[in-house]
Amino acid sequence: MDFSNSTITDFMDRVMSVDPVPGGGSVSALCGALAASLGCMVARLTAGRKKYADVEAEMLDVIDTLTPQVEALTDDIDRDSHAYAAVMAAFKLPKETDDERRVRAGAIQDATRQAAIVPLEVARRVTDIFPYIALVATKGNTNAITDAAVAAMAARTAILGALLNVKINLGSITDADFVASTAAEVTTLEARAIEMEKQVLEIANAKI
Repeated sequence: MDFSNSTITDFMDRVMSVDPVPGGGSVSALCGALAASLGCMVARLTAGRKKYADVEAEMLDVIDTLTPQVEALTDDIDRDSHAYAAVMAAFKLPKETDDERRVRAGAIQDATRQAAIVPLEVARRVTDIFPYIALVATKGNTNAITDAAVAAMAARTAILGALLNVKINLGSITDADFVASTAAEVTTLEARAIEMEKQVLEIANAKI
């Protein structure tokens, strides 16, 4: 089932249910989409205003950049759910014979690897949009500064939440090189998310 086109209430109902999908990974992607949406909003509230004419081009660039990211992160809500569903399906494969066990083990590894890659891509995507959130916080309409701050907090949640999902999947992956390189990237992205949120909140609190 796809969740990205659900109503808010339907999506919340599914999250609250006993079904493990959509779960934290999909919610992290949603947080990223909301962060990008708020960044766009602040840019739109800035562009076209005489007071902010000197940053018009930058705000239009923010809109052009973040709009497709909203769409991509919305798609990631379903991608994450599908990736986890594939892991569950792999565990349900037959395991009576040696051949079946080999096939099942391979399927589990492939699915688990993908279940780590999808949230990693979410974290990368949201990390890439963070500078645009910082830009609208710095140069955007001061009446929307709290919206930029909320965008930063949502972006941090998206990144850290997605990376938690990466880490839990790494624990089941046998490819040592993949695990090591991915774990190193996770550490870098976590630190960047925390630092970028801190920077935006400092900017916001100085203007409030």
